[in-house]
Amino acid sequence: MITHIKGKLVEKNPTDVVIDCNGVGYLLNISMNTFSQIPNQENVQLFTHLQVKEDSHSLYGFYTKGEREVFRLLISVSGIGANTARTMLSSLTPKQIREGIATEDVALIQSIKGIGAKTAQRVIIDLKDKIIKIYDIDEVSVNKNNTSKEEALSALEVLGFAKKQAERVVDKIVAAQPDATVEAIIKQALKNL
Repeated sequence: MITHIKGKLVEKNPTDVVIDCNGVGYLLNISMNTFSQIPNQENVQLFTHLQVKEDSHSLYGFYTKGEREVFRLLISVSGIGANTARTMLSSLTPKQIREGIATEDVALIQSIKGIGAKTAQRVIIDLKDKIIKIYDIDEVSVNKNNTSKEEALSALEVLGFAKKQAERVVDKIVAAQPDATVEAIIKQALKNL
């Protein structure tokens, strides 16, 4: 119903903003990602998502259409509400979330506060195909990341490290640096094991 709001930025907080649009002040819930991108200038435009419930109407604001699209995909998953989706977009960038889902990186999704293993797996199962189709993410790049991770893990096992411990460390490295080479993953893992 309301696709964007353009007006004078009256108030800016890490979780919400108030935009005055022709004398009407709109409260928009935002993520930390949007908060960090909103310029400290008088006029601003945010793309919006209106959520209507029995007891409330809530507006969510996004600096880019891409972030709004990821938000809408996330809330389509059973068990992910608007606040959880906003927390996810505050913890990771929309690109990190898209790539995490496309590469089936459960550890990355689970690293977000309030997301357990089952919810992370449900997000990946429900959204992987949609994300690959919508954003035309190459399946080859998806497999490349997994291959680097697997090669690094097997090398660490050969070096005598326990699989579970090595896997935890490698998952953190891959989550922080999705494009890391096998060598880079192994070097960093050795420092942390």
